[in-house]
Amino acid sequence: MTWEIVIILIILAAALTSFIAEKISSDLTAICVFAVLLVFAVLPWDSAFPEMEELFGVFANHAPLTVAAMFILSAALDKTGVIDGIAYKLTGLARLGFYPFLIVMILCVAVVSAFVNNTPVVVVFLPVVLSLARSLDVPASKLLIPLSYASIFGGVCTLVGTSTNLLGSGIMVQYGQEPLGMFEIAWVGVPLLFAAAVYLLIFGNRLLPSREPLSAILSEEERKEFLTEAIIPRRSPFIGKTFGETGLHRKSGIHLLEITRDDQQVPTAETTTTPLREGDILVLSCRPSGFAHTRSVEGMDLLIEQEMGIETIAAHEGSMVEGVIGPRSTLIGRTLREVNFRQRYRMVPLAIHRRGVNIRQRIRRTPLEFGDTLLMMGTERAREELRKSDDILLLDLPSTPSQSRHGRAPIVIGTIAVIVGLVSLGIVPIAAATLIGVTVLFLTRCLTPREGYDSIEWSILFLIYGMLGLGVAMQTTGASGLIAGAFVSLVDATVADAWKPLVLLAGVYLITTVFTEMLSNNAGVVLMTPIAIGLAVTLGVDPRPFVIATCVAASASFATPIGYQTNTYVYGVGGYRFTDFAKVGLPLNLLYFSVSMVIIPRVWEF
Repeated sequence: MTWEIVIILIILAAALTSFIAEKISSDLTAICVFAVLLVFAVLPWDSAFPEMEELFGVFANHAPLTVAAMFILSAALDKTGVIDGIAYKLTGLARLGFYPFLIVMILCVAVVSAFVNNTPVVVVFLPVVLSLARSLDVPASKLLIPLSYASIFGGVCTLVGTSTNLLGSGIMVQYGQEPLGMFEIAWVGVPLLFAAAVYLLIFGNRLLPSREPLSAILSEEERKEFLTEAIIPRRSPFIGKTFGETGLHRKSGIHLLEITRDDQQVPTAETTTTPLREGDILVLSCRPSGFAHTRSVEGMDLLIEQEMGIETIAAHEGSMVEGVIGPRSTLIGRTLREVNFRQRYRMVPLAIHRRGVNIRQRIRRTPLEFGDTLLMMGTERAREELRKSDDILLLDLPSTPSQSRHGRAPIVIGTIAVIVGLVSLGIVPIAAATLIGVTVLFLTRCLTPREGYDSIEWSILFLIYGMLGLGVAMQTTGASGLIAGAFVSLVDATVADAWKPLVLLAGVYLITTVFTEMLSNNAGVVLMTPIAIGLAVTLGVDPRPFVIATCVAASASFATPIGYQTNTYVYGVGGYRFTDFAKVGLPLNLLYFSVSMVIIPRVWEF
């Protein structure tokens, strides 16, 4: 073992520790790894470390570019209402009953996810499934984990179904192997889909928890948030003061949502800084006790008690709604106070659900994360305005098909069909086909370039490039060969020759599964694919079954809510605990492992 290998192994161990600790984001960890490798590359010494040109060579890898293009293609399906339309078709299936609906949902989501990025599929289907859960009179927690899992099932069936398959195929090409075919992995993916669907049908309802919605954590008093209109009368002491200067916000939970002046609404961003005038109408949110206090405040009158010839409204109970923070939300990493949430969205945040914990205290000072579920209260108008935002997905109503670009949906579907056909027939490489397809969609205005660029999850791309750089360093320094050799030596000492390939295949699968559950699917496949190829070369067998096992294992993230984005997304919405995923996901992981070990060696012989 050389000192270069020791340093690479230390960097690898540090990266794994950072991924698990989550003190910084996974993409930042990957960038740090790449930066450290660059430091060693530019130092003036003769060593086995890769040169700077070798490290920057990872940016020529076609796989991440293909992943980016697939994000854009998925966004086009979303913007033209294709995914919405498919999800909306499910709304009429509640009459079938729980089990028939469950199997239809699993198969439908899996088929869509085989050709579309998983996350937007789950985002669109989520409100529909929540609505149907109420119609079926079953807890949403019985359906949301199956929804996430179904998107994973479908992703394993095609080359473009998940980024892990694209990355595994791209790394194979770097090592001189033939890339994966469009439907090559379906030989194992389709049997896994049906086996997993049967498992969820038989055991899912028993193993999945019955969780109360987030609103159930509130007391009866807290669930009542009254919204009322008040007017600033002549000679009010509040005239010339901002709402903050009146001191009302510190009393009995009274909050200002809107100001109407001369029949025009004051811009939301200016409500807290605008001096009040005579005749201003304030929309206030307050608890019942706060409402009583509002009636006694000198300096403003409730419109319900005014007889001024002005059209008035009665104080009414606010509308409560839950929403989830999306993967590209501008709220991620920021607190409710920093974004001035109440004034920006005219909604009152009541609680945050995160990783099985209901955050009730200091919610305005808690930085928001992807997958957080917010319980909010506000007017119907405010709720409809929030529904137009991409920051928070409201969970009160099922989605309806988009009509704005509905006429361009055939162009998107046709483009994706041509891409699949060209790649399946081997006429055009996947990277070229997807980039040409994206160009066609931009030119036909199925979506704008800005929308396309915004749809790319850049954090995932930086994670991929950082890990690819580590893979290059492991290969150049001989670290991956050393790890592979250690595995083979261990098997040589304990296993008969005839069983060595299968045992090593099982080892590769299991280690990749652990990496995926602890880190992420993309980090798992990028780290393990070079080692898997090194194992096969050391053993003198075909690397293809080992790469297939790595791709399947990297996608099969069922036991934790952090290994796959879709799991993280339904985590808070379903009110799940960490152990809920382990209870239903570990047996599913074992099922995937068992079926894969039977099928992979038979389809892709050693």
